[in-house]
Amino acid sequence: MKLETYKKFVFASLFILGLTYSCTDLEIEGTDSIISEGTGDSGFTGVSNPASALNDLYNEVGGDFATQENMYALSEVTSDELLIPTRGTDWGDNGVWRQLHTHTWTPDHLFIKNAWNNLNENIFRASEIIETPSAENSIVAQAKFLRAFNMFFVMDLYGSIPFRGVDEGPEINPTVLTRPEAYSFIETDLTEAIQGLPSVSPGVANVGTATQEAAKFLLAKLYLNGHVYKGTGSADNADMQNVIDLVDEINASGFDVQEGYFQIFEPTDDTETILFLRSDLGARIWNTLHYNQNAPDNTGGGWNGFSTLAEFYDLFEGDPNTNYVGDGQEERRGYVPDAATANDQNLGIGYGFLIDLQYNEDGTPLTNRQNQPLVFQKEFPSLVGNGEAEGVRVIKYHPYDPTDEEDQVNSYRQHQIIFRYADAHLMKAEAMMRMGGDPTSMVNDLRGLREDTPDLASVTEQTLLEERARELFIEFWRRNDLVRFGQFTAPWGLKEVSGDENMNLFPIPATALLSNPNLVQNPGY
Repeated sequence: MKLETYKKFVFASLFILGLTYSCTDLEIEGTDSIISEGTGDSGFTGVSNPASALNDLYNEVGGDFATQENMYALSEVTSDELLIPTRGTDWGDNGVWRQLHTHTWTPDHLFIKNAWNNLNENIFRASEIIETPSAENSIVAQAKFLRAFNMFFVMDLYGSIPFRGVDEGPEINPTVLTRPEAYSFIETDLTEAIQGLPSVSPGVANVGTATQEAAKFLLAKLYLNGHVYKGTGSADNADMQNVIDLVDEINASGFDVQEGYFQIFEPTDDTETILFLRSDLGARIWNTLHYNQNAPDNTGGGWNGFSTLAEFYDLFEGDPNTNYVGDGQEERRGYVPDAATANDQNLGIGYGFLIDLQYNEDGTPLTNRQNQPLVFQKEFPSLVGNGEAEGVRVIKYHPYDPTDEEDQVNSYRQHQIIFRYADAHLMKAEAMMRMGGDPTSMVNDLRGLREDTPDLASVTEQTLLEERARELFIEFWRRNDLVRFGQFTAPWGLKEVSGDENMNLFPIPATALLSNPNLVQNPGY
């Protein structure tokens, strides 16, 4: 499916506005310099309604993480988790998806530019709320969390961060924080935010907004990656101890790993969700499913794009060639309903990794557009020239919504999990390992709560990275993990080894360099 066809869907309003522009368009936009009305010579007096501005900012952040481009593409499509093969003319899109998979992007790549602009604009909007004299302490604390959240991803993806004061006009070039400076800025924002945020227990409705536990999670993520961001080359024991302490504090609030893996991704109470975003989940559901896989509220079917690599699928326990109900695969690999198990509740659509023959909700085999059996295959012949059925499909959020009492189907709920306790649990295990400890017991504690997932005899750095992949696939963290473990530039299916560590950072967009001479392009671009 081509990018232009998203207009057909109700949730297209959440998608990026810049899709109609060329990837080579170097026109400077307002967001490239983070220019805001009401700044400059007139002075900044604050936003008129801080609570409303904060709510709008939450919605903006949720929208930025809802699309399949931008943040999701940079975090997941650049990794070994996802491949968007060109199928005939579908998903060609001037090569933007292939460039991400093969690590051949350039500073004018559209998604790199849009993610940069969106994140930096959110940082400025948060600063406006923080600097508003009438803003209540609780609102300022949430804005500091959101500023840190967006700065974290700019630092992680691009390295340096431009920073404009709220009272500075467009005639002033934003100062630029180096990566270590940004690290300290984010650490301070989160530490101060914790003082003004509420502490919550699992299942509380406001896990869609900032809490002490969410700030502690992000702070733990910051410390876990500290050696990457500070450029020290190896983890600092003090940082690792901070990770352990913060995870223990989150656990003391009642958050913990729970049974029932795919139920965690339903909009129901659980002990794992620390923070979810107000993100329309349509793209997560339909970008992977075939044109003939549909639901009562989307009879037009899927977009037949996003797939995983055979080698990533093979990281999971179970028969490598089948994933039907009852095949003995580990719980997190999911299942495909067959003729006997397809029904109106699962709509014939499985969970996790979809492979082999697919079925409709009445148990009849599905066909492709050539009226041949729809059989998802593991291997890709190449990045281009693929048919409709190449690639194992990946789905975590399901079209069926058991909480919707009216029609029992998903209305693309605004509930995308971004911080989850299982991630925190594995962060603690990793921190222990990097301090010389043995994380095997902790990892097996998690695996013991996942059905048909046997204990590991031992856990090395490689097996811990693989365990994070099995637990956290398509949750925005795969690129971050691969960089931290030194494997982002390694080869994988249809991607050659680059060995170029410069690729661990994306380039500063060309338009940003034109608008702010204080910025310096990252090495290698």
